[in-house]
Amino acid sequence: MTTELTVLALAVILQGLQFVLFSVLANLQVGPKVAMGPRDNAPTLKGQAGRAQRALSNHFEGLVLFTAAVLVVTLGEQATGFTATCAWIYLIARVIYLPAYLLGWVPWRSVIWAIGFAATMLMILASLL
Repeated sequence: MTTELTVLALAVILQGLQFVLFSVLANLQVGPKVAMGPRDNAPTLKGQAGRAQRALSNHFEGLVLFTAAVLVVTLGEQATGFTATCAWIYLIARVIYLPAYLLGWVPWRSVIWAIGFAATMLMILASLL
């Protein structure tokens, strides 16, 4: 398995862990009756639960692009040391992004996001060269 695919697998595991964290925080905030209900009128989550929800959504969005980058690099047989490094940078940025979001690190949360996004885009660009 390529390094990029390994990092993708780890990024998916991180997504699962983020989902668990969000679920716990949300359940603690709204209670089991609301959490297990149909959520037709779901309450707006606040504080840590709201931030965890937004960080989770953000990771879903980033993971789509990162998955595309990994597929392009892998299926195009363009994996290099550079694309592997970019993949690791993406994952490290995503790991750091979660506490940055939860703790409200301004402007660092945005800087960390930009680093992960840039690493993803550089992987795709490197595969085209």
